[in-house]
Amino acid sequence: MSAVAWIATGSLAAWLWLLSGQGFFWRTDVRLPPRRDPAAWPSVGVVVPARDEAEVLPHSLPSLLAQDYPGRAEIFLVDDGSSDGTGELARALAEEHGGLPLTVGSPGEPPAGWTGKLWAVRHGIGLARARGPEFLLLTDADIAHEPDSLRQLVAAADAGGFDLVSQMARLRVESVWERLVVPAFVYFFAQLYPFRWIARKNGRTAAAAGGCVLLRADAAERARIPDAIRHAVIDDVALARAVKRSGGHIWLGLAERVDSVRPYPRLGDLWRMVSRSAYAQLRHHPLLLVGTVAGLAVVYLAPPVALVSGLVTRDVAAALAGGLAWLVMTATYLPMLRYYRQPPWLAPLLPGTAFLYLLMTVDSAVQHYRGRGAAWKGRTYARPDTTAEPAPEQR
Repeated sequence: MSAVAWIATGSLAAWLWLLSGQGFFWRTDVRLPPRRDPAAWPSVGVVVPARDEAEVLPHSLPSLLAQDYPGRAEIFLVDDGSSDGTGELARALAEEHGGLPLTVGSPGEPPAGWTGKLWAVRHGIGLARARGPEFLLLTDADIAHEPDSLRQLVAAADAGGFDLVSQMARLRVESVWERLVVPAFVYFFAQLYPFRWIARKNGRTAAAAGGCVLLRADAAERARIPDAIRHAVIDDVALARAVKRSGGHIWLGLAERVDSVRPYPRLGDLWRMVSRSAYAQLRHHPLLLVGTVAGLAVVYLAPPVALVSGLVTRDVAAALAGGLAWLVMTATYLPMLRYYRQPPWLAPLLPGTAFLYLLMTVDSAVQHYRGRGAAWKGRTYARPDTTAEPAPEQR
């Protein structure tokens, strides 16, 4: 066989293994587990770190204020040095809409060794703990919740005995670039962290979605959250890993009634979202970068290249293996597109999207070696390699 045929065969073998051996990552049926109303509804402190979020707060904060929760719940929004009046707007929205009590705090600039978001989370948890809540809901300022969201999260945690219940909010998919890139973002995340493996008590896979994390207060103390992960750029995965390592039982799935309202209308917006943390995911290690680029090329790019090349050169083996690999790839992407209510014709375009993610990952490394580190909300975190994110643990 030709070299192209061998590469295409390797890609096909990889896809056949991914189809059944990676926790059925491509399925989208992992939703909130069975729920029951607790005998007494526990108290909840809702912590919302916010930095320059005046654009999205009117679309998200009213949904938290309107939570239909039978127990005691209070919102603690932490204005992390905003320059757009985020704190004042939050107070005005609370006065206009009523609902759950709202406290707005400000933590000041983060000290060395802390990312800004986690410093704000620490301040918010401190405010909440003064009220003695049994649960903490950590949610981002761009996340809108249906009125029964908190009730459903608490009921699921109580019924399943979970210390952490997290839902991956449905991201906005309206612009052309959002349609092309966003469903793939969640698809790749699930491939790295199969949701079914996360819920295993004795498994090592751990992840959460930072936009919606319900955490038992005692589990947070046991895992030293957020102090133990104060340097983390990929804070949601680090949080879940810390909770699981401390003996906690965690769960992550796709949301049905929790949505992100943050727009990413241009490719540059999505590019920055991915590249800011892509190299941190690889522990800032050049060899892992090379392996990732090679893996993406073989698994995602080789199938269409082999198919076209095989048809042009009449290399039947290359065309057949490449076509079958591309077909399996396309089939695994269809459930995610259905979840995002997108047309199925986008599925065969996944290799092109994977190429964009390859470029974003390389750009993330370039920015790191230029000394810019991970950047978010006007802050740059030039983290040393010794404190980089731990590698994904798959089993």
